Amino acid sequence: MIKLFKFFILFSLLALPAQANEFITVASTTSTQNSGLFAHILPMFTKKTGIAVHVVAVGTGQAIRNAKRGDADVLLVHHRPSEDAFVAQGFGVQRFDVMMNDFVIVGVKPLNKVLNAKEAFSVLAAQKSAFISRGDDSGTHKRERSIWQSPPSAPWYREAGAGMGATLNMAQAMGAYTLTDRGTWIAFQNKGDLRIVYEGGKGLANPYGVILVDPQRHPHVKAKAGQAFIDWLISTEGQTAIADFKLNDEQLFFPTAKP
Repeated sequence: MIKLFKFFILFSLLALPAQANEFITVASTTSTQNSGLFAHILPMFTKKTGIAVHVVAVGTGQAIRNAKRGDADVLLVHHRPSEDAFVAQGFGVQRFDVMMNDFVIVGVKPLNKVLNAKEAFSVLAAQKSAFISRGDDSGTHKRERSIWQSPPSAPWYREAGAGMGATLNMAQAMGAYTLTDRGTWIAFQNKGDLRIVYEGGKGLANPYGVILVDPQRHPHVKAKAGQAFIDWLISTEGQTAIADFKLNDEQLFFPTAKP
């Protein structure tokens, strides 16, 4: 009995490093990282499963390209047409709703009597107000371009080619306007004179989806661990963790996973 007990202890100790070293790579957006959401929820997932999560946070377009190359096990982004195309083209197994927030237009002067985001952009164009675009093929950039329909070619319209934080810093320094996701805006510390000048409306909804990279396309994908992460995100526990994440008493993301 003593020998059996010693064997069990030894086996358990040998097994621990393997579990602790198990990890998955998630290709995601700067908003999920910069807002602090991942820092809030990932330790809970790792504690429950022993699976560590390495996040590569870039714009949605780059995240999708990374996942297409097989450089990630899971994709978590926020541009529904691109997500659906990723699955339809055989790069992803299935898309699941995870959460949503919204986009807001920020600037130094309020926009009065505008009815929607398109009208707000029209006012900025008419006034030739300085506008900073992310210009990085991110989900935010894609949404901005869809609102403009035909992005301006004018000195007052500039592309940062950078993440949301850097773009907001440019807008703050120049007294310019920009489009940002609300989560990053709430977490952003260098607001200065910037304020939300337009919000609301269906056109600014910002849903996020999660997809397992198809192991049939890339056999090295850690499908079991990746699916465990997805299952946790859309479970009651994961959705509660997302809902509980707040800054300055403001909820940044709202769970949308279907039962």
